[in-house]
Amino acid sequence: MNTYDLKSRPLYEVEALSLHEAVPGHHLQIALQQELEGLPKFRRYSGFTAFTEGWGLYAERLGLESGFYTDPYSDFGRLTYEMWRALRLVVDTGMHFKGWTRQQAIDYMAANSALTLLNITNEVDRYIAWPGQALAYKTGELKIRELRTQAEKELGPRFDIRRFHDVVLGSGAVPLLVLEDNVRRYIAEERR
Repeated sequence: MNTYDLKSRPLYEVEALSLHEAVPGHHLQIALQQELEGLPKFRRYSGFTAFTEGWGLYAERLGLESGFYTDPYSDFGRLTYEMWRALRLVVDTGMHFKGWTRQQAIDYMAANSALTLLNITNEVDRYIAWPGQALAYKTGELKIRELRTQAEKELGPRFDIRRFHDVVLGSGAVPLLVLEDNVRRYIAEERR
């Protein structure tokens, strides 16, 4: 978690951020990956952004399903993060495809979010330096959610959310096509 200038960071974001960064998010996902036996070190200690950050966003949503965000204040934090993720799809594309300036990107995010100016500036600078990274977050989350919906539909009452999560996290960070193959294989095995 970024602890720089804590006074500028709103408390309503803490719950969503904790779910993303800790458990069930990155801390859990990366710890499990590092414990996998039989993987070369580069697979145990590195990843694919769409998978890793997709899991982080998926973990935020799991908090909603699991009964977190129990008050409007913390749910506002979750919704603020949802808006932030939508905005950065626009901003990343605006800068790297449409030629937006840094200031245009900052202004757009400031006009359309509840994020602090410090967060916005830091994020825009990150998008400038890492084209497509912001898009990878949402791409990964949408793929994991799509695969879960597919598994729920095809398995019906035999769907086990814990088993699904074991399959998603069980190979470490993988490209989304590999994840899709893993989940399809899981569905086929469970149907037998």
